[in-house]
Amino acid sequence: MRTNLKPPAIIWVSFSLLLSLPIPSLQQTPVNNQAFPGGIRLQNAYIALEAWKKSITSDPNGFTSNWKGHDVCSYNGVYCATSPDDSYVKTVAGIDLNHANISGYLPEELGLLTDLALLHLNSNRFFGVIPSSFAHFKLLHELDVSNNLFCGQFPKVLLCLPSLKFLDIRYNHFDGSIPSAVFDLKLDALFLNNNNFSSTIPKNIANSSVSVLVVANNNLNGCFPTEITKMGATLQEIILMNTGLKGCLPSSIGELKQATVFDVSNNDLTGTLPESMGKMESLEQLNVAHNKFYGEIPTSICSLPKLENFTYANNYFCGEPIQCKRVQDKDDNYNCLPLRPFQRSLEECTRFLVHPPNCNSFGCPGSPLPRPTPPSPPMKYIPHVQVQLPYINTP
Repeated sequence: MRTNLKPPAIIWVSFSLLLSLPIPSLQQTPVNNQAFPGGIRLQNAYIALEAWKKSITSDPNGFTSNWKGHDVCSYNGVYCATSPDDSYVKTVAGIDLNHANISGYLPEELGLLTDLALLHLNSNRFFGVIPSSFAHFKLLHELDVSNNLFCGQFPKVLLCLPSLKFLDIRYNHFDGSIPSAVFDLKLDALFLNNNNFSSTIPKNIANSSVSVLVVANNNLNGCFPTEITKMGATLQEIILMNTGLKGCLPSSIGELKQATVFDVSNNDLTGTLPESMGKMESLEQLNVAHNKFYGEIPTSICSLPKLENFTYANNYFCGEPIQCKRVQDKDDNYNCLPLRPFQRSLEECTRFLVHPPNCNSFGCPGSPLPRPTPPSPPMKYIPHVQVQLPYINTP
């Protein structure tokens, strides 16, 4: 299953939304004012970008080769606009170094860029930690530091940015716990996937206002966060694949009526798929593969009007309604479905279905009642051939 996870790149529209917000105060370093007709803000931008240029250890494509002189608005990847509080003053509004393949660290002087609305550093080789001076980014609307080499715990300074709406820190080496405060931020999109986070998902996840939540490929473990079903008014895409989740999907999962993408593949989930999933009428992509689900696929799921991709391979399902065969793109391999190709062996299915796992054995609440164990498949049952499923695109 794939979903478009790329961040937006429109700087001017986002920055214009912030024009009415106040400018934070920051102690400024005095320099020759004659060299900066744009005033103190471009002076500070020059100081910040000069410090950043010195912190770069490798720039094989020469992306910052023109970072010379006082005209910072002409620097590659640097975008200027009129300041939020004075239409006669120019300031640095955005920086976009995406895919520049630059190596280095982020200096504290970057905090002088107090008018930044967007900072995009996707697909470079920046290392170290996020500077504490980012606390001065009171206007920052979008932050994308994905696909770099940043490390350490979740950057607490990012919890202090009042204007932040888009946060992408995926594909780094952040570790430790996911702070509960991140779900109190008024974000539109949150990407935490492909790091080394090792905590459970915080209980206050339902406080989040995000429409897109991707936490995949971390070591979270714990039970499926039933609180997530309270996010039905806003949540459109949720990807929790390969996070070590246990337990069952709650019967309230059908409350996610705005969801277009729902992916909980490659976990340790079990039980049956709740009938209430048939209420998720916006659903286009559904992936529950590589778990321990069993029973029959509810007819209501395969009858969803917008469902285009349904992947439920590598489970123990023993029945699927004819409606599932009409789904445009589906994968039912390696289950216990009679007369379907590429299934588990009869012996393996029997062994599992005699004593299927129960959510309570994981200490997880909200376990749906299992369906009765189906009869053994007929002799024409076709043995398995294991297949590999696609994962989220790596950068």
